[in-house]
Amino acid sequence: MAFDKKLLEVLACPVCKGKLVLNEDMTQLVCRFDRLAFDIKDGIPVLIESKATALSLDEVDATR
Repeated sequence: MAFDKKLLEVLACPVCKGKLVLNEDMTQLVCRFDRLAFDIKDGIPVLIESKATALSLDEVDATR
């Protein structure tokens, strides 16, 4: 199941409540402010802070 991009309009980072962006391969939602990536499993974003992946500045810049 693919992630519905329309959800980006209503989803927010669970940590800072900021905007999330979809990464290039459409497998993660990224919060640039907190430098966290949230996996998308079977089309469903897993917005749990403890399950997020911390990103380096270079990785965050790659999502632009």
